[in-house]
Amino acid sequence: MTRELALSVTDVSKRFTLPHERITTVKSLFTGLVKRQSKIVNETQHALQDISFEVERGEFFGIVGRNGSGKSTLLKIMAGIYRPSTGSVVKTGRLVPFIELGVGFNPELTGRENVYLNGAMLGFSAREIEALYSDIVEFAELERFMDQKLKNYSSGMQVRLAFSMATRAKTDILLIDEVLAVGDADFQRKCFDYFKSLKKQNVTVVFVTHDMSAVREHCDRAMLIEDSRIVSIGDTDMITKQYFELFHLPAPALHSDENGAEAEVEAEAEAEAEAQHPQVVEQAEEPAPKRWGSMKAAFTSIDLSSSRVTDADDTISITCTAEAKESVEDAVFGFMIRNASGQPILGTNTEIKGQRPMSLAEGQKVVVRWSVPNVFNEGLHWLEPAIVHNGGGDVCDWWQEAASFTVVRQERTPYIVSPAIDLVIEKGQG
Repeated sequence: MTRELALSVTDVSKRFTLPHERITTVKSLFTGLVKRQSKIVNETQHALQDISFEVERGEFFGIVGRNGSGKSTLLKIMAGIYRPSTGSVVKTGRLVPFIELGVGFNPELTGRENVYLNGAMLGFSAREIEALYSDIVEFAELERFMDQKLKNYSSGMQVRLAFSMATRAKTDILLIDEVLAVGDADFQRKCFDYFKSLKKQNVTVVFVTHDMSAVREHCDRAMLIEDSRIVSIGDTDMITKQYFELFHLPAPALHSDENGAEAEVEAEAEAEAEAQHPQVVEQAEEPAPKRWGSMKAAFTSIDLSSSRVTDADDTISITCTAEAKESVEDAVFGFMIRNASGQPILGTNTEIKGQRPMSLAEGQKVVVRWSVPNVFNEGLHWLEPAIVHNGGGDVCDWWQEAASFTVVRQERTPYIVSPAIDLVIEKGQG
């Protein structure tokens, strides 16, 4: 079968010339006589060297690497923002970049005015923007702020508006940088849902990120860049392993065990059988329930100590309030915390913590408080509380995505947790 390419990058290199004025006297520093009295030294920075790869039409392609490796520079070259020093980029179809917060927006204009301005830059007519305006604002959740100047928006509000515009763009290729991490919990969830819809639309996506869970969740293939060069291109499990090795850390367990292989074979067999019976009408896939169970005992409220957690927050307080709708024997309360791509990070329950299962009378209320150490790495996290009974065999209330919090870290690692770690180095006598 003929491969249909959306992007072809061939032998791309990018060099930046950094001029330095060598100041030789204190007087020249204050009098502005630097150029006449000192020598200008030019330094060449190699941001990218000999980069070649191809992305097929409809492919979700990830680009990963440590800070300073050249990922964002490469994305800007593909977007046409930078010109390569050598090499070429060939694009098939319309390309829309979503790279830097604020690009294409005027801070002195209102949100409403910026929608029309950015829409014109994306190729929409005023009439088309008028028809799309309500959807754009609703997606960004900024109905009350559209007549305020953009300079008064928070960074999260700005990125929501910019991303909402990008989702309406008529595009064959979408370039996305890690600027999405600026958004709040609801916005990040919309981003991941949007990614899933792009696959169904056969839109080509190039995605730069440090979130390896997102790479494995969404990308078909990925590329690892280190020191401005390509290390490897391949399946996401392999790239994940190599990425973590850069930090001298073990990669998370990969889902390529025997059970996973058998499930893949079964899925292929089912697809083949379905293809042989075209008379069967395909039913639309229904979304997974957000909450389920008998509701004999159910949560009435879930409260977190904060929706934004920083390095200064040692713990996260979770308060779960529940009420028994009818008598329940042997009730156990628990919770799980997942990251934005749905990967479980930690969880526990009252029985694990040494508490005996509770007997609840009809109408009885229970408040369960948890104190969780802040071991979470940067990004969005979801709380999933549950009430079970009869030894865990029956679910009273299982509440998916009941609440969320976003972690902001100054110290960044590629792992899914980031606990406070003390470092002591002792040197012996040589």
